[in-house]
Amino acid sequence: MRNSQRTPLIQLINISKIYTMGDLVVKANDNLNLTIYSGEFVAILGKSGSGKSTVMNIIGALDIPTSGQYILNGHDVSKMKDDELAGIRNKMIGFIFQQYNLLPKQSLVENVELPLMYAGVKKSERRERALAALEKVGLLDKHKNKPKQLSGGQQQRVSIARALAGDPSLILADEPTGALDSKTTREVLGFLQQIHQEGSTIVMITHDNSVAVEAERIVRIQDGKIIFDGNTEKYKVEYNL
Repeated sequence: MRNSQRTPLIQLINISKIYTMGDLVVKANDNLNLTIYSGEFVAILGKSGSGKSTVMNIIGALDIPTSGQYILNGHDVSKMKDDELAGIRNKMIGFIFQQYNLLPKQSLVENVELPLMYAGVKKSERRERALAALEKVGLLDKHKNKPKQLSGGQQQRVSIARALAGDPSLILADEPTGALDSKTTREVLGFLQQIHQEGSTIVMITHDNSVAVEAERIVRIQDGKIIFDGNTEKYKVEYNL
């Protein structure tokens, strides 16, 4: 399907983010333009200090740009206040973090329920949706377990279930394999590819070429600017991978 026939989910229009530290002015993002369509699996790739984390914070409604416009599923996020940003995060975005961010004293199902509770979903529906999400990642039989009873890969699968439970417009994965060994990394990337094939839109932030190439499209950032935006096969050829 051509992009002209697809629905833009994310539109970053002339986005700049400037930080001032004393006399030092840092332009973390420099006039970025990026469109991501519903149903895509996109890796935003860059080294430490490239500006990729700033892009992630803007896409995730964790921060607003200094200038430019950010449209998420038809909503102009770029000028929203904190409470409005919180609403966008709760209802439209599912987050997957490098360190899982699971509550150690809560069961797996209770961890998966958390964003649904913040979104005001009724208790009975929360439990039903959380159990369904755990089943999707193959952990339904462990729903009463605590996080410490799981391996790192299993804990990351719980965080994927937590992201899925809210049926978000966007799943935003921040270095989702950064704390995992190579075997478990492949397993987690396999789950991300699976949920993408089922229709989820995924934006994955990474510094690792070997992880980025598991997405279908790569956006490479350097010095706050996009220096590559294209399909993975083209990226492999251009960067000799």
